[in-house]
Amino acid sequence: MNGGAAAPDGPWQARGKPAGLVSRLAAGCVDALVVALLGVLLHLGASALVLVVTGPPFRSLDPPAWVTAVCGTVLVLGYAAGSWVTTGRTAGGQVMGLRVSSRSGRLLRVAPAVLRAALCLALPAGLLWIPLSRRNASVQDLLVRSTVVYDWTPRSPAVSAYRRGAPNP
Repeated sequence: MNGGAAAPDGPWQARGKPAGLVSRLAAGCVDALVVALLGVLLHLGASALVLVVTGPPFRSLDPPAWVTAVCGTVLVLGYAAGSWVTTGRTAGGQVMGLRVSSRSGRLLRVAPAVLRAALCLALPAGLLWIPLSRRNASVQDLLVRSTVVYDWTPRSPAVSAYRRGAPNP
């Protein structure tokens, strides 16, 4: 809830404000597509490696369900936590202009990032707390002491000048 504040005139004026439910869900959808694509590429790469080792014909691997589940979990946790530790944003966060950080504004450390990723994977319904929270915090944010804010990065000097209200060079 925004406490009755007026909506910002542009995305750059929302910079630093807590991200809402819809933005975070959209970022999550983009991230799900990225992880699915990475999973397919890893599966094809592993199948190609088997082809190189054993020779023709090419066969797609068919691992047991538990192997697929473990690999998928490791992929999701590594993707999300690695993104938050290194840049503060996943691909979905970049598309939606979101940044995950500690409450002090610093990048998450490894342990909180992995815990946050595990909570997001195990408890996606934790996002439903966002509209009820005064600071748009999900259950995951409350437990890990993280925050998700709007943070668009300038793409060119002309965009930066426009955002500052300066004339284009």
